[in-house]
Amino acid sequence: MMAVDRMTSKLIPWASPHYWGNEERYVLDAFRSSWISGGAYVERLEADFAGYCGSRNVVSASNGTTALHMAYLALGIGRGDEVIVPGFAFMAAANVAIHVGAIPVFSEVDSETWGMTAADVEKCITPRTKAIVPVHTYGNVCEMDEIMELAKRRQLHVIEDAAEAIGSRYKGKMAGTMAEIGIYSFHATKTITTGEGGAAVSESDELSARMRLYRSHGMSTKRYWHEVAGHNFRLPNMQAAIGCAQLEMVDRITAERARVYASYKSKLVDVDGIRLQKFSDQVDPVVWAIALEIDLKAFPQGRDALVSSMKESGIETRPGFYSASTMPHLYGEQSLPRSDQLSRCVISLPSSPTLTEEEIEQVCQVLVRSRK
Repeated sequence: MMAVDRMTSKLIPWASPHYWGNEERYVLDAFRSSWISGGAYVERLEADFAGYCGSRNVVSASNGTTALHMAYLALGIGRGDEVIVPGFAFMAAANVAIHVGAIPVFSEVDSETWGMTAADVEKCITPRTKAIVPVHTYGNVCEMDEIMELAKRRQLHVIEDAAEAIGSRYKGKMAGTMAEIGIYSFHATKTITTGEGGAAVSESDELSARMRLYRSHGMSTKRYWHEVAGHNFRLPNMQAAIGCAQLEMVDRITAERARVYASYKSKLVDVDGIRLQKFSDQVDPVVWAIALEIDLKAFPQGRDALVSSMKESGIETRPGFYSASTMPHLYGEQSLPRSDQLSRCVISLPSSPTLTEEEIEQVCQVLVRSRK
C-alpha cells in the first residue's frame, strides 16, 4: 500500500457530483426555453422516472423532504397522529411529522442492517398510530414484506423513505414502490441528482392528485382558486433537465457504485474492529454511502476523533446519523440502545461512484492504520 503524504495529498471528498453525459446540453436547452419553473423537462423526468421505477405515478418535488411533506398531507396525517420512524436514520421523516402537527414515535433498528423491523415497529403501535415510515438507510432496504403485512393487519399507512436507495431492490421490487407512497431524493450526493430535488411515487391516482394539489398552492382547476392550503414544492425545469440526463446514465452510475462497494468490501470485510453494514440475501442494494461500524476497543479514540484524524490525512468522511435519543431537546427522552450504539460508532467513507481504485486503497490504508 502507498503511504499518504499529508502535506501534498489531495483531499478525497466524501462525495462529489459528476456529470455523465447530456447535463449541460439539457440545462442550456431549458434555459433558452420560455420554461424556467415548470416545463417539458419536469414532465419528462416524471415520465422517465416512472418507467425506471415501474411506478404508475411520479410527482416531482423541490427536494426529498418536501416530497415527504406532500405524502403526509395527502394521507391526512396531522395534529395528534403518531408516525413511527426509525431511531437511527436521517431525521427528515420525524421532522416533517412535527411540522404537520403529528408526533414522531421512534422504533429501534436492527443492529446489523440498521433498518427498521416489523417486530420493533409493532412495539410502538398505539391507538393514535396512523403511519409507519421505514427509511432505507445508506441504500439498504428494510424488511418490507413484514412491515406491509403488519400495516395491513393494523390498518396503518406506510410511506417508504427511499431517499438513499434509488435503484436498490428487495425481492426484485424497486425500493420505494412497495408502500402506498414512496419517496426519493435527488440531492447532490444521491445516486442521480438534480442539485436539490425529489419525487413521490404511488400506484394511487387519488393520492398522486392530492400530492400535486398540495405541491402547487392547493390550486387545480382554476388559477388563484385554492382548494386546500397548499405549498410551493415544485421542481424547476432546469433542475429537472439535469435529472433527465442523469437518469439516462443510471445503469452506468449504479454499476460504478457497485464497483466501489465491492472494492471497499474486499479490503475491509476481514479487518478486526470494523463491521460493514449487512445486506440480506433478499436485498440487491445500490449503496449510496459506504458505511461501517467501528469497535471502540480497536478505535479507542472514538468515531469523531477518527473523522478528524482522517481529514488530516486527506480523507473526508462523515459520522453516522445521530440517534433520536441524542436529541432530547427536539424529540424528547428516548431509550434506544441499539440506535445509540450506531450513532456513536458508524462512520461513512468516501462513496462517489467516480472513486479510483487508488483512492479507495488510500482510504482503507488510512482507516486501518488508525486502529490502536
